[in-house]
This record gives sequence, C-alpha cells and structure tokens, in this order.
Amino acid sequence: MTSGASTPPSCALPGTPLALASKGLDACVHCGFCLQACPTYVNLEDENDSPRGRLVLMRRMLEGDIALDDPTTAQHIDRCLGCRACETACPSGVPYGDLLEATRATMAPVRGVPFVARAVLAVFKHPVLLRTALLGARLFRATRLPQLLAQILPARLAFPMAMIASTTPANLRSSAVRTTSSRTSVTPPSTPAVTATCLTGCVMSGLFSHVNDATDRVLTHNGFQLQHTRAQGCCGALHAHAGDLESARALARINVAAFEQSGTDVIAVNSAGCGAMLKQYGHLLHDDPAWAARAERVSARTRDISELLATVGPIAGTASVALRVTHDPPCHQMHAQRVVSPPLTVLRAIPGLALIPLEDADQCCGSAGIYNLVEPDTSDAVLAPKLARIAESGADWVATGNPGCMMQIGAGLLRSKSRARVVHPIELLDASYEHRP
Repeated sequence: MTSGASTPPSCALPGTPLALASKGLDACVHCGFCLQACPTYVNLEDENDSPRGRLVLMRRMLEGDIALDDPTTAQHIDRCLGCRACETACPSGVPYGDLLEATRATMAPVRGVPFVARAVLAVFKHPVLLRTALLGARLFRATRLPQLLAQILPARLAFPMAMIASTTPANLRSSAVRTTSSRTSVTPPSTPAVTATCLTGCVMSGLFSHVNDATDRVLTHNGFQLQHTRAQGCCGALHAHAGDLESARALARINVAAFEQSGTDVIAVNSAGCGAMLKQYGHLLHDDPAWAARAERVSARTRDISELLATVGPIAGTASVALRVTHDPPCHQMHAQRVVSPPLTVLRAIPGLALIPLEDADQCCGSAGIYNLVEPDTSDAVLAPKLARIAESGADWVATGNPGCMMQIGAGLLRSKSRARVVHPIELLDASYEHRP
C-alpha cells in the first residue's frame, strides 16, 4: 500500500508502488534492533532475510542495481512473513509492512506470482469459488479423515490435512461449571447501547462459524446492539500481502460500501489479520478520490473484538472454566494493530481459568496468510520454536485470535501428538457465559 510520496531523484522505477512508498526507506538508520524481532532472521541467520537486509535490497532495486526479476532477491522478499514485528522493535518508525507490499506489487508484473499463491488468491477473489471450496473443506472435515491422514501422509501433504482437522469446534461447555445462580442478570447500560456489526470473514464464516456465533453471543451479553451486514466479503489482506494491490482495492471497495450501509457505531472483527486490513482501508484507497474518505471512515470504526470488549469490561463470566490456557497473540493483532492488553483482559474475565505466560509469545507462528503453503520449509522452521515454547508452558489450550494462527498452531500440535489444542479467546469467554447445568 503506497504512501503517495513523490518519486525520488535517483529512481530507476518511476511511478511504481515501490517508488511511491520510497520515503519510508529513508527512515531506516540501520541500527539492527529489528534483527532479533524477525523470525526469518532468527531461524535462517541470513542478513538478507532480515528487515534491514530486505530494505537494502529494496533500495538497490529502486536505484536499478538489482533487476526486478532477480531470483535471489525474489527469494529473500518471498521469505518475509510480513508479521511486522520489526515495526514494533523499530525506533525510527520504518513502515516496513507498506514497503514490503509495495515491493511485491512492483515485482509481480515482471516476475509473476507463484502458481500456488495465484490459485489461492483467485479462489478468495471470487465468492462462488470460495464458498464452494470452504463447503468442501467442511464436508471433508466432517468425515474425520483429515485427522487420520494428518498422521499417515508424508509431511508436506499431512500438514494441510492437520490444518483442516484443527478447525473442528472445541467442546468447551463440558469444562464449564456454574458458580453463580443461573438467574444472574446483567445490569443494562445506563447509556444507549453501542451499535455494532461484525466482519463475518471468509475463512471465519467458512471454517470457524462457531467462533462467529460465540462472538455474536458475547457482544450481545456485553450490551452491544448487533446488526448484520450483508454483501460483505473477503477483506483483501491476502491479496495485499502478495502484492496484488488492485484486487485488494477492489475487495476493499465492496466492504466499504457494505459497512457504510450498516450505519453502526463500530465494526467488530474477530480475525486479527482481517482487522488490521480493515484499519488500513483508508491508506489502501487514499489516492482514489471517490473512495478515500469513505474508506477512512470505515477504518476509523473498526475494532478488534478484544479491543471492543475491553472498553466495557468485559462482563465477568458466571461459570468457572477450569482450563490451563496460554495466550499466543497474532502478529497482526500485536504488531500491526498494536492491540496487546485487551485479549488478556478478556481471558482474565473468565472464572477458574489459569492463564499461563508463554515465552517468546511475540514471535510469529509461521502462518502469515498463505505463507505456509508457498514457503513451507521456512514456515516449519518458524513454527518449531513456537511449539516448543507451548510444550514448555504445560498449557492444555492455546488461545489465539486469528484463523491462520489457529490452523497453523493447531496443525503443528496435532502433528506433534501434543495434548494441547487451539481455541479462540472469545470461545472461552462465551463458555463462561453460556454454560447451563
């Protein structure tokens, strides 16, 4: 997503997304604070696979020293997860995420997009194809074959099976024990209820509809007046991250128009990656006169579900959910949205829940949208230490608020034969509200 800056004097790529975003390159002072925050640098130990190294490669492409189709440079750019942990660590405010997307958008017309990525992005761009694919995944999940195949197929085929198996809804209500009267009532707010609508999402509605249902119940229980928004679709995050900015903008316009019609005070999002994308719609469409202001208004109304609940409490649960849980914050919640404490506030509102700290929780799990499909080896290398830290925590459940992270970590746990499972934080809070004797 370009910044609209003018083309620099010594530019070999005038008018390209990278040239328009190039002002961000000047902010880097090469201090190296980003290195240890970067999962690919930590795991691959190559300067060119660090944010600082990639910024140097971007500048060299911009100045004409490296061709846009140079395979070695492309490999280093492709290996970036786009987790944006470097932005949190950076003292100079380098807009690395914007620069990465601009670089990929500049390279794509010359070198193309890998086949797997191109196929997945095409499906997500067309609602009929997407609904069909997700329906097929749900039907396949219902056979319980994915769980079996995840253990017997070769690793590269087994992992996608484990990802599908990991989306099976957890039975949390059996763990909830009522501690207060079932007649406990919620005091209605003294001020008019805040109106809210939810981004239902594509993967969330297709494979995690139980989380969407829990989100609706939790928001209602906390006094929000819910309205449903029709005609919404894929947020476009996957396309933007891959450098297909035109498709991302087209999808953004659909959602901007849909959420304008809802007229609610806030837009609640239970998928961290999608929430980060909606909050950037204003930037994505900033140079489109017909849509810029409209997109900015939608971005201003968007809230992560935990961020929204933290503004009202949330209301404490009425049932004890006696589970050992550790929290793994999604990168696009912690680093892109800078939403850090609200998810913990949500979890602490659950009676009986033992919240266990997770070492290196700020490190990426290796999912990064479709990264685990197009860069599986690096994704595995990034996931391995995450699974080790989870095992060391002794937790039985890993709470995380993003579907990609839920599937990545869930698949890793299943493949490693861990007893731990993944759950969305909202499911846990919902269980403390929803249990009935």
